[in-house]
Amino acid sequence: MGEQRQRFNDEFKKQTVKFIQEQTKTVADIAEELNIPRSTIDQWIAKYREFESEPLASPEKVRQLEQLLKEKDRELNEKNRRIADVEEELAIVKKAVHIFSKPRN
Repeated sequence: MGEQRQRFNDEFKKQTVKFIQEQTKTVADIAEELNIPRSTIDQWIAKYREFESEPLASPEKVRQLEQLLKEKDRELNEKNRRIADVEEELAIVKKAVHIFSKPRN
């Protein structure tokens, strides 16, 4: 007779896929450690993998990232404008110091 198949619940499968995504080990190494066939884990990955960091997984995620990018771009432009103003003020102060530091005759 053949050996009895192992059965795993969905929570175990999800946790295994999450564990795999967080590890630097290969899927084959983890499969060997867990004594689960690599093909089974590949099926779990296909079914339970979450692409939270990949914007193409959700149009809402794309919109959020675009909004964040626009906000950061506005902040960068504001900072660049402030830097330009401070540099201009510094140039004026340098000229004033130069003028007022000359000895009077």
